[in-house]
Amino acid sequence: MAKILVCDDDKEIVEAIEIYLTQDGHQVLEAYDGIEAVEILKKESVDLLIMDIMMPRMDGIRATLKIREKNNIPIIILSAKSEDADKILGLNIGADDYITKPFNPLELVARVKSHLRRYMQLGSTTIKESEAIYTVGGLAINDDLKEVTVDGEPVKLTPIEYNILLLLVKHQGKVFSIDQIYENIWNENAVGVDNTVAVHIRHIREKIEINPKEPRYLKVVWGVGYKIEKQ
Repeated sequence: MAKILVCDDDKEIVEAIEIYLTQDGHQVLEAYDGIEAVEILKKESVDLLIMDIMMPRMDGIRATLKIREKNNIPIIILSAKSEDADKILGLNIGADDYITKPFNPLELVARVKSHLRRYMQLGSTTIKESEAIYTVGGLAINDDLKEVTVDGEPVKLTPIEYNILLLLVKHQGKVFSIDQIYENIWNENAVGVDNTVAVHIRHIREKIEINPKEPRYLKVVWGVGYKIEKQ
């Protein structure tokens, strides 16, 4: 059981989140502005924080900055669609993830589980220096063992899916066209291969993304190709 702090000035949202997290076996603490959240963290040992952005007294951005001075727990930002700039700022100053309001409670619980697994495993896993490890956020590839994990959970990929993902992760941030992906993986000239590559990309997303329709890792650059987003 994890102890989770939920901070939002909307009490109905806090209560709704508490219901789902409690059903999942977690203990939930409540705060209704950034000052309350900071004070609770001084007194309580908390495993994860869910933080709204727009709140009275101290907003989520300032609270995140304050908390990150002394605490490395996972922080998930709650943001409305109109707060994209604040959402990006929150990630830049130390938040680990974000959920856009209105949100699917099951997706929120899934995100919470992922970040808790990753947080709990920090320091408990050793990696041999000789192993070829590539990481992007919670996505990790051990190329010596041909293993892929997302937030510590193993992901089963076909050989083609694995090689496409490895190519993109090795060059994170670089955009590869469909033809470039095909020629790198199949070692053949690319002629009419759009659907072939697209199907494999879709399958990879379904396996590594919490929400494939809003991918965190494998992004499309419309009219150009695909890339692994730098975290």
